[in-house]
Amino acid sequence: MKYIRNVLAAVRRADRDFSLIDSGDKILVGLSGGKDSLSLLRALSVYGRFANKAFEVKPVYLDLGFASPDLTPLKDYCQALGYTLYVSDSRFVYDILKAHQKPGKHIPCSICSRMKKATMNRIAKEEGYNKVAFAHHNDDAVETLFLNMIHGGRVATFEPKMTLDRAGVTFIRPLIYCREDELRNLAIEEHFPILDAGCPANQHTDREEMKEWLQDIYSKYPQARDNFRSMLINYEPFKLYFGCLEFESEDQHAYALKPVITAASMRGSSFAQTPPLEGECDYLVLHKHRRVGEIAYRHLTDHRVAIFALKGSPRTQILAIQELLQRISRIVNPVTFVLDSHDPKVIIATGFAKKKEPGIKGVRFVKRIQL
Repeated sequence: MKYIRNVLAAVRRADRDFSLIDSGDKILVGLSGGKDSLSLLRALSVYGRFANKAFEVKPVYLDLGFASPDLTPLKDYCQALGYTLYVSDSRFVYDILKAHQKPGKHIPCSICSRMKKATMNRIAKEEGYNKVAFAHHNDDAVETLFLNMIHGGRVATFEPKMTLDRAGVTFIRPLIYCREDELRNLAIEEHFPILDAGCPANQHTDREEMKEWLQDIYSKYPQARDNFRSMLINYEPFKLYFGCLEFESEDQHAYALKPVITAASMRGSSFAQTPPLEGECDYLVLHKHRRVGEIAYRHLTDHRVAIFALKGSPRTQILAIQELLQRISRIVNPVTFVLDSHDPKVIIATGFAKKKEPGIKGVRFVKRIQL
């Protein structure tokens, strides 16, 4: 019973730090049959009593079409815990992944991940569940952080909790403080019916190389394992360049756009009063480093961007809009911009035109850029 106690303690810490589980929750658990997801199901099966919280759990197995494993041991294990395994026929996923597979490469993991989340989200809504639990652990989070830095040029990893407001579903990761070796030992201790999901990319990804690299780091610097776990929540001394960003205008050098990403930059702006929309990017407009206006944008689709929250003089608004048009169109091409403004001077100067769109009330101001 040693390792289940360790895992439960880590789940409780994550629950207290990130408020993951509430009494009355109905939680879907993504069950692949691997040690991580079986550890999550086992922990949640007793966590309610451990934390004095009453919630429902339903394990879900997504048949992605990789193989045709015998699910009997998995169903029997779920039954022993008091659950009935929900099996989703999602074999179409493998066909889509193969269609997007590049020559000489394994199937695209990022597309697979998005499709699994979308499928779990759909099942949650159909079955009336408000949360979806995934079994990502601390080692996964650290690996993802370094992979994003190496391949994506960004300091980011997945979050312990993410709410899809429009869908009414929250994704949670209760094992976020657990180490992989703890889950491996729990699997041995509990005699889990480990299932080979048959993924053709398994053991052939960049993540496997990252695991090996990190193991080398840990062998040379044992304290790094604990420090890497701490760094993901160690916000007080967090020091990188983005707090100093001021994107100088290419045409009017005295002006700049400053991303609103810290409490200090938000102070005194209208962005402090209203919560940002999903995917919203907010900016202060600066003139000689002093705030003279505000602007925000949000991707409506991959190639459609809304510009809104305009404040400042017409000249300030025009310059800010032009800067965003240049910056975004360099990255997204072609792109259609939709402007939320009622100032004719601003609309005309930035080249937007009236357009009536089917199914949308009123007139929008639209501009398309194709480089």
